Amino acid sequence: MSDYRIEEDTLGAVKIPVDALWGAQTERSRNNFSTGAKMPLEIIKALLQIKKAAAIANKEVQAISADKADLIVESIDQLLSLEDADLRKDFPLVVYQTGSGTQTNMNVNEVVAHVAQRINSKIEILPNDDVNHGQSSNDIFPTAMNITAAMAVDKLEEATQHLIDELKQKQAKYWKVVKIGRTHLQDATPLTFGQEVSGWVSALEHDLDYLKTLNKTLGELAMGGTAVGTGLNAAPGFADKIADQMSQAYEHEFTAETNKFYGLAAHSGLNVVHGAIKTLASDLLKIANDVRFLASGPRSGYGELNIPANEPGSSIMPGKVNPTQAEAITMAAVRVMGNDVTVNVAASQGNFEMNVYKPVLIYTFLESAELLTGTMTSFADKMIAGLTVNEKRMAELVDQSLMTVTALSPHIGYHESAEIAQQALHDGTTLKVAALKSGKLTEEQFDKWVVPIDMTNIEEN
Repeated sequence: MSDYRIEEDTLGAVKIPVDALWGAQTERSRNNFSTGAKMPLEIIKALLQIKKAAAIANKEVQAISADKADLIVESIDQLLSLEDADLRKDFPLVVYQTGSGTQTNMNVNEVVAHVAQRINSKIEILPNDDVNHGQSSNDIFPTAMNITAAMAVDKLEEATQHLIDELKQKQAKYWKVVKIGRTHLQDATPLTFGQEVSGWVSALEHDLDYLKTLNKTLGELAMGGTAVGTGLNAAPGFADKIADQMSQAYEHEFTAETNKFYGLAAHSGLNVVHGAIKTLASDLLKIANDVRFLASGPRSGYGELNIPANEPGSSIMPGKVNPTQAEAITMAAVRVMGNDVTVNVAASQGNFEMNVYKPVLIYTFLESAELLTGTMTSFADKMIAGLTVNEKRMAELVDQSLMTVTALSPHIGYHESAEIAQQALHDGTTLKVAALKSGKLTEEQFDKWVVPIDMTNIEEN
């Protein structure tokens, strides 16, 4: 028995593995493009959902027979019920293929048609004429891109909120724990750790707001534009019906009310939303670095924070604990920043009526969202949740700091206060010793004026 079968397309005969559900065009792509990651299954599933909706819409407008439409729907439901590992077997194409995603669209068309033939061989289902009826790769692939991107951002928003919630617990718990502030990497005036955390929380809340505001633009679907945006061969109302069904299937608001020439040639929505993802990555990089620097030590660094000991930190140094969750999320952040360049350039390549960087654009976008969603969740659960404060160390550093001298300025002047601070540094003494030595104030005045908690202007949280 042969291990392959012969199928034909417009270019001629093609040998296809005998058990494969794909057809000739998929096989040609499989042979011509073999480098890089596979097309994300999220895209495959979205294309299947769109084609299911298209079959229902085509049935309603009598563009294809009810028997064909019902069989297409049944075939797609069967595919969507598969586990990811089983689904992947029949969707082998890579990201780096044709820039329109046409070969992946045809992969889906061919697989659906073959599954339909296995279910009911008496009804002929053709990949182009039936499964792809009223569609073009040029409008269906960007539709799938926006849908998968929107869903990925929804998950990212949930992960961001989860980290905010964990940080808010630390903010409340340590609201009145005084520590030294730092600017320019140098000692500054005191604040509380709760106040410091509140800054991290606010940054993330702003990022979350940016994502929620911008995510709406991903709800605009190119469906109905077909080849160049004119809607050739798509029935009236076809795109609106699909958008309605996508809204129900994904529980997310989608609309076909958009300029189709824009939808095929530009991916501004993906570009601007990824910009917000990059901004989130930048803030996460700052927060994670702050945490790991403040936890440095435990004896020869800042030592202000205690981090969970999740795993041994060294293959040679016993007992070492490293801030691995911070390292993971910062690596993810820099990857996202690099991805933003890819998205920017890819989105700019809308030559004439179509952008032909679609696969790499959506692959990169989804990678960024997935990286931050996963590492942010782990960072929240495996570092922030177990984070504690070394209050003794924080108090020591405040006591040793020279910048509490700022509290003296309103009473004895900036110049005299600076002289006291410089003298303390020169003599290696505390600020109080230098202040009393200067003769410019009494011990009672120093104790009244230099009160670190008062310098924070702390309010009830």
